[in-house]
Amino acid sequence: MTRDLRKYARQTNVQLLVGFLLVLFIIGDGLIYFFYGRQSAIMGFICLGAGVAPLLIIGLILWGMEWVVEKANRE
Repeated sequence: MTRDLRKYARQTNVQLLVGFLLVLFIIGDGLIYFFYGRQSAIMGFICLGAGVAPLLIIGLILWGMEWVVEKANRE
C-alpha cells in the first residue's frame, strides 16, 4: 500500500484553513455580536470578509497556476 503524502498534506492544510475560517467568523463575530450587538456584528463580518478576501484571491491564483502546470505536465 502506497500512501500519497502530498495529497494527505494538501487535505490537512485545507482542513486547517477551513477550521480557522470557521473559528474566525463564528466565534469572532459571535463575540462581537454578544458584546456589541447586531449592527457591530454585521460590520465585523464585513471587515473580516474584506480582510480574508485578498488571501482567498491569492490562493485561487496559486491553485490556478498549479492546475495549469499539472495539465501541461500530463501532455
